[in-house]
Amino acid sequence: MSQSQRKVLIIGASGTVGSALVEILKQKGVPFARATSKTNLEADQVHVDLAKTSDLGPAFKNVDRVFLLAPPGHTNQDELLKPVIDKAKESGVKKIVMMSAMGANADETAPLRKAEIQVERSGLSYNIIRPNWFMQNFNTFWIGGILQQGKILLPVGKAKASFIDARDIAAVAAELLLGDRYANQAFDLTGAEAIDHDQAAKALSEVTGKDIQFQDITPEEMRPGLLGAGLPPAYTEFLLTILNYLKLGYAERVTDSVEKITGRKPLSFHAYAKDYKKSWL
Repeated sequence: MSQSQRKVLIIGASGTVGSALVEILKQKGVPFARATSKTNLEADQVHVDLAKTSDLGPAFKNVDRVFLLAPPGHTNQDELLKPVIDKAKESGVKKIVMMSAMGANADETAPLRKAEIQVERSGLSYNIIRPNWFMQNFNTFWIGGILQQGKILLPVGKAKASFIDARDIAAVAAELLLGDRYANQAFDLTGAEAIDHDQAAKALSEVTGKDIQFQDITPEEMRPGLLGAGLPPAYTEFLLTILNYLKLGYAERVTDSVEKITGRKPLSFHAYAKDYKKSWL
């Protein structure tokens, strides 16, 4: 197939990164199919429900490249992704770009790392991208405390993180899906600098004109809110564990992968805050 004829299957197309990837592929004129767990399909959608056993065959029709990530809220990522990886190989897919998470490769027995290994051993051309914490968490997962109390409430202390804008992750994914320059490589993706949550709060305050502050809380204080929001107990503990890794300094590292792959520097936290200003008003 020529590049203009390629059809990209986007698993997680309605998510923060997937929806941004959809927009990039639209702009480039690249054919794609959006995977959805819904059964009432739009013209560019195909049915894929990774949390349930479903026939993946129709979703892979005329597909030669796949963007893949595990559905949120689950901790058995390897079990959920294996059928997709197997079907991709069976269907003659040429390349998989899998989104994992920074630090996933630190433990070879972790489910997300097992999923990475499945991709690496599939025999298909692949890339694995491991983004750091999303900037967009501040206008989604952490927004409740900001809107209700004017506070970012997290158990992370003074630790810094090289937050990355999901739009940069999507830009990297598009480059890797449509080109083979970096075939069979994995990349840790970060923003251009590491900041702590006091600095993040200051940036949000400056952009919105509101007094937004960071308040360090304990995991025990955070747990009821996560469970109350409907997160499964296992995923709640997983989230608290990785937040502790952030607190211990594991999210501070900065890489040049975004600029290397896209040819431009990552978006700054301040630029993100300006673009999402309405979220906190």
